[in-house]
Amino acid sequence: MIVIVDYGMGNLESVKNAASFLGKKAVITSSPKDLSTAGKIIFPGVGHFGKAVAELKKRNLIEILKKRINQGVPFLGICLGMQVLAKSSQEGLEQGLGVIDTVVEKFCSKEGIVPHMGWNKVDYNNTESAFYYFIHSFYLPITDYTVGFTNYITNFSAVIKKNNLLATQFHPEKSGVDGLKILKEFGDLV
Repeated sequence: MIVIVDYGMGNLESVKNAASFLGKKAVITSSPKDLSTAGKIIFPGVGHFGKAVAELKKRNLIEILKKRINQGVPFLGICLGMQVLAKSSQEGLEQGLGVIDTVVEKFCSKEGIVPHMGWNKVDYNNTESAFYYFIHSFYLPITDYTVGFTNYITNFSAVIKKNNLLATQFHPEKSGVDGLKILKEFGDLV
C-alpha cells in the first residue's frame, strides 16, 4: 500500500488520482500509525517549507518519516516533498528532515521570472532528457545525490536518489506520460 502524507497542504488528490490511474492502491493520511506500516510513502508538495515542517511537527510525523526512510521504505518526495528532505531552507526558520545535507535556496528574481513555472527539460546524467512540469521559487542545489538536473536561472537538482529515496522538484502527477512513468516505476518497486 502507498501512503500519501497529509500535512494539511499539497496536491494530495492529484497524486492519489495518478496512482489510481496506474492501478496502484493509495491512501491519504496524517496518521503516524499508518506511516509505520506503509509499504511505500509519497510526500507530495505544494506550499511553504517552514509551514510544512511546522505542520509535520504538529501532526507528530517528523520522527516516523525519518525512521521509515532509515528503515529502507521506498519514499518519493515531490516538489516541496523533495525540499523538506534537506536540512533547512531559505524559506522559513524550521529545520527539514536532514536526509540530504544541503540548504534549499531561493531563485534570484533579478536573473529571471520567479516562480519557475511550466515545462522544462530534465537532463539525466547527460545521457537522456525529458520534459516535466515545474512550479517553485526555491530549489535544491546540485548534490552528490543528484541524478537529474534542470537549468532555470541556475543548474539545480530536479531528481535526487539516495538508497530507497527518490525525489523530484517537478510534479510527475502533472507531467503527462513521462511523469506517470516515474510514478509507475515507484509504484512497481518491491
